[in-house]
Amino acid sequence: MISFVGSIIVLLLGYSIYGSFVERVFGVDPERKTPAYALQDGVDFVPLSKTKSALIQLLNIAGLGPIYGAIQGAMWGPAAFLWIVFGGIFAGAVHDFLSGMISLRNDGANVPVLVSKYLGEKAKLVVNIFTLLLLVLVGVVFVTGPAGLLAILTPGLSKQAWVWIIFGYYFIATLLPIDKIIGRVYPVFGAILLVMAAGIAGALFTQGYKIPEITLENLHPGGAPLWPLLFITIACGAISGFHSTQSPIISRCLKNEKEGKFVFYGMMIAESLIALIWAAAAMSFYGGISGLGDALANPAGPSGVVREVSFAMMGTIGGVLAILGVVVLPITSGDTAFRAARYTIAEWLKIEQKSLIDRYKICIPLFVIGGILSQIDFNILWRYFAWSNQTLAMMVLWMGATYLVKNNKNHWIASVPATFMTAVSVTYILQAQEGFKLPTTISYPVGIIAAAIAFIYFYFKILQKPKQVSIQN
Repeated sequence: MISFVGSIIVLLLGYSIYGSFVERVFGVDPERKTPAYALQDGVDFVPLSKTKSALIQLLNIAGLGPIYGAIQGAMWGPAAFLWIVFGGIFAGAVHDFLSGMISLRNDGANVPVLVSKYLGEKAKLVVNIFTLLLLVLVGVVFVTGPAGLLAILTPGLSKQAWVWIIFGYYFIATLLPIDKIIGRVYPVFGAILLVMAAGIAGALFTQGYKIPEITLENLHPGGAPLWPLLFITIACGAISGFHSTQSPIISRCLKNEKEGKFVFYGMMIAESLIALIWAAAAMSFYGGISGLGDALANPAGPSGVVREVSFAMMGTIGGVLAILGVVVLPITSGDTAFRAARYTIAEWLKIEQKSLIDRYKICIPLFVIGGILSQIDFNILWRYFAWSNQTLAMMVLWMGATYLVKNNKNHWIASVPATFMTAVSVTYILQAQEGFKLPTTISYPVGIIAAAIAFIYFYFKILQKPKQVSIQN
């Protein structure tokens, strides 16, 4: 319990202290006109209040990851707490803040456009492919997960029926202006999400659950290596490339640059708190890692764990509300994933989005592809989503580091986590079953070497170039 409470305190201090440091390094300008006003169009560029922007951002980024990922990551034991806390403060929140604020400084541009500007056209092609792949995978994964939970709650409707119902909602939400559904309903869902997490946390304190203390020991009963699997499994609760596809949505809605720390950095810390709570609940509810492993081995998998934990800790009414919260999480991330995919394709192909017909041109083929992918096994989709997610995070951090260098600012806040995530992504794909299936004797050293090469390239190609006075636009 001491480690759990300490982790919560460190996350809150991280927001207050390191978040303020990152804000100062970036150099926010409260007098600068934001895209919400400069490019206001009534569809995507719409000024929203700070609270609405923050709650929408939280729902956009907090899909299944901080719950399902945290539950699965808990299989390695309380070492997961360390990754959630320090990954959230020094990597994930920095990633989200930089992707959101750099987008804001570039008229709300999406990640591929930003990468092209700061890393070059070759990098843009790679990131375009990764971004669209990730967004479609997220949209599909965040259909099948909640559909399974809804099927449990509604015996009269099958999982496949819910898949098509959710896809129908996604299609409508992707087409409509942001303030019609997202701007009105999502802040309420965001509040429910926070109340749900607080309810689970309260039960951990009041119902006598024994939360294990932090240890670096690998407690995974199957012997799965902690490095790098833990750092891929728990993504959204620590760092997630998917977030960089969502931050530009809200960068088009901020009224003032001073809101950036709360909206981008702060909501990532909030997501880390959610992941921390669910990891602790998963470890303690089943009496240890072995019991959690048995629960995850059931056909329902993480969905079954969510159901059991929610009803046992919060009673029937609280359990239903908690499950509905878990359903809302992925749905509200899935629809904005398709929305961000529309943005990305529109920018790539230079298709204006004010006209409904132009939005149809992108959305119809996009959802046809999504429907086909939804028929693939969920576990296979999740593994590819997890790796592409962390790889995109790595690329965005390198982009952020380059932006900081070119604006004569402290690049270390981005280049250090970028180097770390390079090692994670390369090592994982080399040894993963869906990758090259190489032994750790090869994947470990090659991953470290790849990270070193990436930093050396950054040092000589970016750091050693003449500094520009300012390109913050």
